[in-house]
Order: sequence, then structure tokens, then C-alpha cells
Amino acid sequence: MQVLEDGGISSPRGFRAAGIHAGVKADSTKKDLALVYSLVPASAAAVYTTNRVQAAPIHIDREHLQDGRAQAVVLNSGNANACTGTRGLEDGRRMCFQTATLLGLELADVLVCSTGVIGVELPMEVIEGGLPQVAEALSEEGGQAAAEAIMTTDTVAKSFAVEVELDGRSVRIGGMAKGAGMIAPNMATMLSVIGTDAEVESGLLQELLRRAVQRSFNCITVDGDMSTNDTVIVLANGAVGGPRLEKDGPGVELFYAALEKVCRQLARAIARDGEGATKLVSIRVQGASDAGAARQVGLAVANSNLVKTAVFGCDPN
Repeated sequence: MQVLEDGGISSPRGFRAAGIHAGVKADSTKKDLALVYSLVPASAAAVYTTNRVQAAPIHIDREHLQDGRAQAVVLNSGNANACTGTRGLEDGRRMCFQTATLLGLELADVLVCSTGVIGVELPMEVIEGGLPQVAEALSEEGGQAAAEAIMTTDTVAKSFAVEVELDGRSVRIGGMAKGAGMIAPNMATMLSVIGTDAEVESGLLQELLRRAVQRSFNCITVDGDMSTNDTVIVLANGAVGGPRLEKDGPGVELFYAALEKVCRQLARAIARDGEGATKLVSIRVQGASDAGAARQVGLAVANSNLVKTAVFGCDPN
């Protein structure tokens, strides 16, 4: 497995990305609107926050992913479109509709994500004015700009990509993420979009994503608070060619290892960038009866305020 230097969401073949400042954020130097686009329809899967309060984009994405396919993800930062009622659902659907129109896609093939302030309605005139610009900016080199455009309290953009030999083909998996606060007990105040040029059956893709998220994003903790918008989306467009990966088929575990690697690196980047954090600590549990017990022990240590203060203060007392 090879790590791709400066890799990200647009590293896999057939993916384009972009990020611009549309005006959701007052600071004109900060990007706030991102777009990820696959040149061809892709198998798709997603994992969401388990919080009982869930933002409008999550409800929309659940609807659009019922067929296990998607081709674009539009994301904004600066406003979470959470706790915004019927208006929030209407605004999220408008974002999908305009994106679909610009790219010539079916409405259900566009997913939407938002992150930022909770309880405030989206500035739709600003977003709709920016969508043609971000669509025009789509490129193979746009992964970094897209990663910057989804940042909120993050201090650095978070991207990572790998390449793995799979049945004689060089398959790439790349992704981006944002997150720095409200991290744990499951996922974080985070968004992540991952793309791969392998062709993977959608049911298998969902299974592998859930497994990878459980061993990565669900294993980080900073402040113990959950969020309303947490979403991890993966698109598999098959642009590399070759046979489709199916359950119990050859190459599945190797593909999974690469997917987990990307998720782990993005998750570590989120924890490292935690609000107010000065250190990144990894906890390794040995001798546990099973993975569930190991996770319980590890998180008990990681969430201990006494452990955190001792590590922060460099003093076991």
C-alpha cells in the first residue's frame, strides 16, 4: 500500500473537486462551499451521527441513498442547517436541485452536507450564487480547496489518499474530513467524503464503511459531546476498470485495509486538531476478550478527565 503525496478526495480516477468562498462565512479569505463530483455514477454508502437530533442534510441523504448510488456531494461550512425545521429540509433540497441541474444529474444522485452554527437558516441566496462558481472550478487538483472549504474551527485542512494493488490494478482511495470539537462518543462534529476508483457493490460498500468507521472515527475522543451533522460518505465509481468487488470475492480484505487506513488517518487528523488540544495520545489495548471489550477499556481511559489533565500538564499528579 502506497501513500499518495498530497493526496485527497480528487486523487482517485474520475473524481473532481472544488472549494470556493461563496459568502456563508463573513471572512472573504475563508472558503465555505465545496463540491465533489464523479464523472460517472458511483456506488455510494454513508454512516451518520447516532444523535437523536439530526440535521436536515442527514434526512435528505438517507432519502437519496436508498438506491445505493450517487454522483456528487455538495457541502457548505459556516452553517449547519440543523434545528431549522421544514425550512432546513427545503433549503437542503434546493442545494441538491441546483447542483443536479448544473451537472446534468438526477436529483437523487446528489448528496448534501452542512457544518457550522446550529439553529440558523442557510443564506440560500449566497449559496445559490456560489454553486455555479464551484461547479465551474471542478478539477482533478481541487481536493485541497474542497478540504479547506469544509473547515469550521479546524486549524488545518485534512486530506489523505492511498494506492493499493488489487488484482493487477492500482486502485486509489482518497478522502477529506473536517472536525475539531464535539468529538465522541460516536464520530464527531465532522464531515468526511471518501472516493475510490474501484467498483464495489453498494451493499458491500456500506458494510465495509460501517466496519471502517467503527475502527477509526468512532475511536477518537476530545470533549465527549455528540453532534447533529456527523456524516461519512464513500463513493466508488469503478473508473479503474476490472471486475466489481463483491462480498466474499477476491481482493475485498485488501480493499478494506486501504479504506480503513484512509479513515484512520483522517480520524487521527481530527483528534490532533481538537479544539484546545496540545497533544495526540493513542491508546493500545492488549489482552482483551474481544474488540468490544478493548474499545470499552480504551475509551474509558481516553475519556477520563484525570488522564487528560495529567497528559496536558505533563504531570501524573
